[in-house]
Amino acid sequence: MTSKQFLVRDLLVLLAIAGWALALPYWGSEFVVSMALTCLMYVALSSSWALFCGTSRYLSLATSAFFGIGAYACALGIERFGWAGSIALGAAIATGVAVLMGAAVLHLRGTYFAVLTFGMTELIRHAITYFEKSVTGTVGRVLAVAPERDTIYLTVLLLAVGTVGASIWVRRTRFGLALAGIGADEQRAQTLGVNTRWVKLAGFALTAAVAGAIGAAMSVRWTYIDPHTVFNPFIGFQTVLIALIGGAVTLWGPLIAAIVFSVLAETLRLQAPQVYMMTLGILLILSVLYLPGGLASVRWETFRGWRDATRAWWKERRAEWSGEKERAKARARARRFA
Repeated sequence: MTSKQFLVRDLLVLLAIAGWALALPYWGSEFVVSMALTCLMYVALSSSWALFCGTSRYLSLATSAFFGIGAYACALGIERFGWAGSIALGAAIATGVAVLMGAAVLHLRGTYFAVLTFGMTELIRHAITYFEKSVTGTVGRVLAVAPERDTIYLTVLLLAVGTVGASIWVRRTRFGLALAGIGADEQRAQTLGVNTRWVKLAGFALTAAVAGAIGAAMSVRWTYIDPHTVFNPFIGFQTVLIALIGGAVTLWGPLIAAIVFSVLAETLRLQAPQVYMMTLGILLILSVLYLPGGLASVRWETFRGWRDATRAWWKERRAEWSGEKERAKARARARRFA
């Protein structure tokens, strides 16, 4: 298939998924719509995270910081700026924080970058907690104004579809090629004329804008928000896990994994939270060992490879347990001596 055919295919798949999700509130129950909202939230978060981190190989743990900033921006500005204005405000503030954070830490890579982004997330969370307690005399914010359920759902759906659409577009631009070049070999990309500093900063800011907008849109699901709720590190960690297990370098991997994780979260987390966390760990281990490309890399050839490897392993174990392996070694030694 040519590049244009791939583009048409990706857009048709995106439109089909968006149409199905658009019809869901009209026939689904409250539980189904709530689960779909969580699914769409992680589709947007993991797709935007994979767009920058999966391509450039920078492991960011700051998603929960941008999500919380967007939630607080919506709580403070929804009465004054309205629903659309508060979402834009959350995205703008998160983008500004990302630019400042990225200017400070994007020259680092690997463990140092991951630890520093997580440390800055905790710094922001504790700073807001201190400000709320010391200045405002409270711990959180009450959201007295909230739009209808369908408005929230359509907004989150629009953000998720826009994020996946932006990922389709960016991967076919020079900016996307520059991010891929940074992930492959940053020094070589610099020698080829790529301004790696500005490319990384723009990619990091794009991820933050999506997370801030999603945080603003999802904040109204709670009547009361506080730093512990909206700056929860679990939001950032689960976003990273979804992207890695789905396939951080692929387009549809985060979307597939977000659907799987949302179903698991709603069915297991409330009734058996330990089982849910164990399932996350097992999926991550299996993905690292047997699916380095994530769930999106699964093909029929993958299953055939697993089948052939299992048969070979079982044949070797059976020969070892039956003593045939030792007898074959003894016959080989006898022939050598003879």
